[in-house]
Amino acid sequence: MSVESTPMQDTMIQSSILGMLGSRGAMSRADLARALKVSSATVTQICKLLIAREMIAETDDLAPSRGGRPARLLELVSSAGTAVGVKVTADHIAVVQVGLDGTVESSQTVEFAALRPDSLDQLARGLGEVIGALPGRLLGVGVAVPGSVDSRDSGIVDAPTLNWSAAQIGAILRTRLNLPVLVENDVNAVAVADRLYGAGQDHDTYLVVTIGRGVGSAIVIDGIVRRGANGGAGEIGHMSVDPAGPVCECGSRGCLEALIGASALVQKGHERGVLAGRQGGAELLEAARQGNDAARRIYTDAGDVLGRALSGVVQMLDPEIVVLLGEGTDAWPYWQPGFETSFRSGLMPSRRGVPFLVESWSDYQWALGAAALVLSAPFDASGAGGEQGRWVRARLQRPAENLASPTAGARP
Repeated sequence: MSVESTPMQDTMIQSSILGMLGSRGAMSRADLARALKVSSATVTQICKLLIAREMIAETDDLAPSRGGRPARLLELVSSAGTAVGVKVTADHIAVVQVGLDGTVESSQTVEFAALRPDSLDQLARGLGEVIGALPGRLLGVGVAVPGSVDSRDSGIVDAPTLNWSAAQIGAILRTRLNLPVLVENDVNAVAVADRLYGAGQDHDTYLVVTIGRGVGSAIVIDGIVRRGANGGAGEIGHMSVDPAGPVCECGSRGCLEALIGASALVQKGHERGVLAGRQGGAELLEAARQGNDAARRIYTDAGDVLGRALSGVVQMLDPEIVVLLGEGTDAWPYWQPGFETSFRSGLMPSRRGVPFLVESWSDYQWALGAAALVLSAPFDASGAGGEQGRWVRARLQRPAENLASPTAGARP
């Protein structure tokens, strides 16, 4: 049912219209009203304002007729805004500038040393130099990290692989960049991107699983990424699946990550004579492609372990679909035989039809996920972005010459 908006809601509707046109493409006013569950009169009034501000425009295309006069479609003006996405790793950061439609407009990699004592200052300085040279209307910065984050708003990070404990990433970057900064676990960030541009457009409840250096997951229920009490929900890589297994870098024994993470597969490659010297993951995959039975068996066994673990997660969460991605999916043809069998057999008969989707992957998709933290702010009904999300929405609907913080010029 459509409802009339209040003046306070109009700001949210403005940014929602912009975000929806960016993520879904051209739409009619009627379709926007239905999607946002507000009246057609409200959408018409707000669209008139956005057209006057040259943030959206009518196209020459017409919406399919529903019995009346065909309506013109509206599209986003490309200069309406961009987001910056940052993926932090131990030895580099990947930075992308992304339009509201999800198009990556530029990308670059910057050297970074997370283990240095001044790493946070180095991060802020390096990002400041990159962002200062970017063109266009910047709405905010999303940062994806391989660790737990207390909230996207405050951005306090615990990341053992980066040697960070209670690192004040959000506050430091906001002070240095004078932009909204949203910080999130990297897999959660990818799940947000999937909500905007991937399988999440068609499914409200799904599980995102990444395989590569580690094993991670994000849980999306009713369209919202569920973060848990301390931002650590979805840490399936550190479920103990074999009490007699190897010691994990987290200190526990037999974790999923210690059994099927990239370094574990390489170690098995050396133990089984597939690899020699300093050969690593690339050589293991090439051996499998060349038909090496031992190499293929390593991947098949890993798929079996992953399938058994995920069947338990699916039993508990009841997702509509499981999305698999990450660097490790390059070898998915060799994981799949073991995965398919163990995954299906581990499920109750009523759930054995749960589909899984393997999405293509590139290094910059981590950073695209980070940018999606900013681009999703117009749809942030759960309030996950906090003050930073409100600041992004304010920047999105303000004239370009007035993009300061919404709190009377002060940085949140």
